[in-house]
Amino acid sequence: MKTYTAKPAEIEKKWILIDAEGVVLGRLATIVAMRLRGKHKPTFTPHMDMGDNVIIINADKVQMTGNKREDKRYYWHTGHPGGIKFRTARQVLEGAHPERVVIKAVERMISRNRLGREQMSNLRVYAGEAHPHEAQQPEVLDVKVLNPKNTRSA
Repeated sequence: MKTYTAKPAEIEKKWILIDAEGVVLGRLATIVAMRLRGKHKPTFTPHMDMGDNVIIINADKVQMTGNKREDKRYYWHTGHPGGIKFRTARQVLEGAHPERVVIKAVERMISRNRLGREQMSNLRVYAGEAHPHEAQQPEVLDVKVLNPKNTRSA
């Protein structure tokens, strides 16, 4: 039996629409990372960008378990001595760009190399309901139905 390797012409990318309202952040991120990587396909090839294009709407309404809204911190450094700063997940979600929480969660589950950056370019995250990708006719993936643990009420 020979090992199958997909050719670039054989790769078929679909558009997936996911509604993040009421979905637990980590569980959403694992499903999206798997879709971006292409591991759900029987023709998966590790060194190729096999994944689908994923659109996430309502990213500002994503849920977290436990006290993660207050305890989870996103750090960055200004470049100056003593310049480490942080924001909590609540501050980011209530700020101007709440979709960054979802982007960061997915980004940390994708490999950190050229292929990972290429796969992350197939992710589009929007804070509200509206998105400009109706022309691509995305098929809806209902994450809430996959597992009852994927949802959480506020």
